[in-house]
Amino acid sequence: MPVHRSGSLRPRALTALVAALFAALSLTLPLATAQAATTPARGSAYMGMGVAAHDGVHGTPSTGDVTQTEGVDVASYQGNVAWQTLWNSGVRWAYTKATEGTYYTNPYFAQQYNGSYDVGMIRGAYHFATPDTTSGATQANYFVDHGGGWSADGKTLPGALDIEWNPYGATCYGKTQSGMVSWIADFLNQYHARTGRWAVIYTATSWWTQCTGNYGGFAVNNPLWIARYATDPGTLPAGWAYQTMWQYTSTGPTVGDHDKFNGALDRVQALALG
Repeated sequence: MPVHRSGSLRPRALTALVAALFAALSLTLPLATAQAATTPARGSAYMGMGVAAHDGVHGTPSTGDVTQTEGVDVASYQGNVAWQTLWNSGVRWAYTKATEGTYYTNPYFAQQYNGSYDVGMIRGAYHFATPDTTSGATQANYFVDHGGGWSADGKTLPGALDIEWNPYGATCYGKTQSGMVSWIADFLNQYHARTGRWAVIYTATSWWTQCTGNYGGFAVNNPLWIARYATDPGTLPAGWAYQTMWQYTSTGPTVGDHDKFNGALDRVQALALG
């Protein structure tokens, strides 16, 4: 009878163990791959990403009110934008994603931000917030340092804070309602300190209610950009009597998400001038 060292496996037992390991891997690897495929890559988020997931993608304003000025918002997924085509369709203002967290800058930012300006649009930049990665003030500085600043040229809108559903994990980024309010305040105060302007807040009422407790304290200084893909902006978050901008669809007739500014073009210019 062969003698085996203590702790060693018989050849037949070793073969069975290896087979069991391969069987386990064949069960777990496809599941892991499928799970990974549902989480987008960091940096790929864009304005309205959560709205499309939660509230649909289609919206058509109930009226063609001439006091509503058409706009678009774009990010890297649009690539190089045909700005003249958008201008010819009636678009007069635009926001471009500049940054996300403190780890991403839009590789198409220059073409999008400068291209809209060059055809005559009033343009601005936005930051996709990730409150679970770094502080609000840190992200505000990163945003200003990478395209999110402001100049009193009459053609540059104040930066926008895109604060919405987390595409990478927990809806409220692991923060309590009071913690989220503090994070947002940290961003807004630092942006104001750096630029002299109060940032626009882009959000959806449902997310704002869930993740901030429907906090109304920012309405005094910060214009509201509401996201709702329907025939009207619907109920607004607490504190705001009206929206300054409304993102009404993610499937506009031309490139980008489409938006209405709550006023004629001279009101867009007034916001740009501060």
